[in-house]
Order: sequence, then structure tokens, then C-alpha cells
Amino acid sequence: MEKSEYKKRGANWNYGGSNWKLSRSKIDLFMECPRCFYLDNKLGIKRPSTPPFNLNSAVDALLKKEFDKYREEQKPHPLMEEYKIDAVPFMHKDIDQWRENFVGVQYFDEDLNITISGAIDDIWINKNKELHIVDYKSTSKDEEITLDDRWKDSYKRQMEVYQWLLRKKGFNVSEIGYFVYANATKDRLDFSNKLEFELTILDYVGDPVWVDPTIVKIKEVLESENIPEPGQYCEHCANYKFRKLLESDFVDML
Repeated sequence: MEKSEYKKRGANWNYGGSNWKLSRSKIDLFMECPRCFYLDNKLGIKRPSTPPFNLNSAVDALLKKEFDKYREEQKPHPLMEEYKIDAVPFMHKDIDQWRENFVGVQYFDEDLNITISGAIDDIWINKNKELHIVDYKSTSKDEEITLDDRWKDSYKRQMEVYQWLLRKKGFNVSEIGYFVYANATKDRLDFSNKLEFELTILDYVGDPVWVDPTIVKIKEVLESENIPEPGQYCEHCANYKFRKLLESDFVDML
């Protein structure tokens, strides 16, 4: 593998190291491609990184500040009222920790000796004292926003891992979660140094039944010395195979 593309991580951040945790994103990587997951977490060989989505991060930060205002007041955000969601932002002493990257909600599985973690965007609580997991998403598209695309299965798994984590922590978590979508409009006549967004809420009924058996499989893979097969749709493994093919004698036969 080329050093310019693949980077080696320090041993403490690999499986078995003092800093390693099974994060929500690592679980999703396993679901996408067991081979990439193994190379990353067992051998410390990271996938080529992508540019950071700084605009998305800025929108997330602004949404959190806005909903925090209503959290302090224990009132519903106007968008929640517009969508007739009878809830308010959840007030909890650990909410900032739960939203912090690389910290998040953490649960230690004693049987597997693994800490599972995930950094949430928000939580709302309804009148029945049930918690709704909330995730912020940013985009810019003309067509209707839905959760129907295949690649959005990752969003759904993300929601379900958060539901699973908070239930493991003893909270009463509703099966209904919400995606708050900020869609940047492109129909303005001029830029004027600002973007305008339309906010949409999509509800999703989560079913985290797959999480426990998946974590068991992850443990088995990490304990194995055999590199697993790649995921069916993994572009990284496919590109690596194609590059190795071009580097082989096979190219001389074309």
C-alpha cells in the first residue's frame, strides 16, 4: 500500500491499545467493509482520508447553539412545534460530554471487554419521559429530502447505535428518532456573503436489534489473525485490487 494514501496509526489507538474504543463510526465501517475495518483497527492501516466537511460542522455547531437556548428554557423549538413534535430538548448534566467527539456516550460491555461509544448531536424528551435521538444533517439539493437512498442506510445505523447506547445506559428511549436536515437553497439572486437554509425534520423508526450480534462478530474478527473478505460495495478495496492488477504482468496481455 502506498504511504501517500494509507497511514499507519500508533499501537495505542489500535485494538488492544489503551486508547481504543469501538466507536459508532467504526461499527459502521465494519458493516460497510470488514476488511477495511480489520486493517484499520487491528493493523492500524487507515483508509485514505477525505477532506473535512467544515461547512457541515459549522451548521451542526450553530444548530446545537440554537437548540441549547430552548433547552435552557425547557421549551420546544419552533421547528418542533411546526412538525407537531410534543417534546423539548433534553436537559442532562452529561449532554455536552455526550456530544463531544472522541468522548460521547460510552458503554462498557464486560462480557466482551469492549467500550462502545458514540457522539450524538441532540436528544429530545417527550411528555411520556421518552428520549428521542436527534441527528443533524446538512445538504444542498433541489429534490425532496428523504432517507431512501442506499447510502443513507449509514444514517439509519447511526441513529440505531445511539438508541442502543442510551438504552444500555438505562434510559427510556423511543423507537422514533429525528433527522434535522438543513438544506442550503440555491435560488437566491445573489450570494451576499451568506447561505440560507430550509430546515426539515424527518422521523425514523429505529430497530437496533442488529447491534448486539454485530458487536459479537466484531470481537470475533478482531481476535482473528485472518483478514476478512471486503464488503460488496467497498470502493477502497476495489480500487486497491484494480491498482495491483495494473501493476502486475496482466497489463502486458492487454
